[in-house]
Amino acid sequence: MLKTRLASLVVFASLTVVGQASAASTPKPVAPLPPTRGVVLVTTDLAYQNAEAAGTGIVLTSAGEVLTNNHVIRGATTIRIVIPATHKSYPADVVGYDIADDIALLKVNGAPKLATATRADSTKLRVGQFARAVGNANGGGKLVITTGTLTGLNRTITIGNEDGTTSQLTGLIQTSARLVPGDSGGPLLDATGRVIGVDAAGSANYAIQKSDGYAIPINRAYSLVKLMRAGAESSLVHVGKTAFLGVTIASGARGLVIGTIIEGSAAANAGLQPGNIFTALEGVQVQTLDDVRRVLFTHHPGETITVDYLDSFGQAATTQLTLGDGPPQ
Repeated sequence: MLKTRLASLVVFASLTVVGQASAASTPKPVAPLPPTRGVVLVTTDLAYQNAEAAGTGIVLTSAGEVLTNNHVIRGATTIRIVIPATHKSYPADVVGYDIADDIALLKVNGAPKLATATRADSTKLRVGQFARAVGNANGGGKLVITTGTLTGLNRTITIGNEDGTTSQLTGLIQTSARLVPGDSGGPLLDATGRVIGVDAAGSANYAIQKSDGYAIPINRAYSLVKLMRAGAESSLVHVGKTAFLGVTIASGARGLVIGTIIEGSAAANAGLQPGNIFTALEGVQVQTLDDVRRVLFTHHPGETITVDYLDSFGQAATTQLTLGDGPPQ
């Protein structure tokens, strides 16, 4: 039985105001552009987790470029884009992603010419102005619209990750437009229906501010899109397919212990065994799962890396393996 994972981020009550714009009067809500124009549903299979996930995407080009959150497609073995008006779905590939900024760029394959969303200038936002959020609320398979105002700018939030760790997103737009799981990756719109942000997180924690949501400013998101299009990789931006070891790893008393090994994977082909302990990848010592992710982030399928490990007798050993093609981090 598949587990359904709705694309969402858990926000802890450790919000910091990095900067605050002066309040502005709320303009009369008008929407000359249809709020659902250029908005699509994103569905993913997470075969290695026996699960599936749902989120939202923003169409950037009629040829099928779709902007979404990285956490929407994290761990996906297949990705499909669903056009709400026709309910037809099409496969999508990952062009690139940025884990720290929670942005991913997809390319839809085989779809007809798509209607696109229109971007606004997120540097001109003011607290108090009207906002509208659109998303695949609770993974229901249809677009739901909520309205509110901008309640803060340049916000920093602490979020909980699935592996129990925490991280921060900075420079966010805060809005009273309600966001729920599944809305992730959808647009936050201004009064004219133009995109001002990419919905990333919602919170029902009243220690923060009722049920306010948070969005990544569209200017920042689009600057990352341009890097991904250009193939400009960095310590933050990964372009193309993701390198894959093909193992489960758990932290043990002596280090990172290999659990299950996927048949035919890079690790299996290299002769690694359950119970072996990773000590270094490509000469970089690895002590945590994040250490492993950081090394793999800079590599691609088909590349050969050196792996140092402790064998079943506790003896130091070294092998080389050719990385496979796996789900995005």
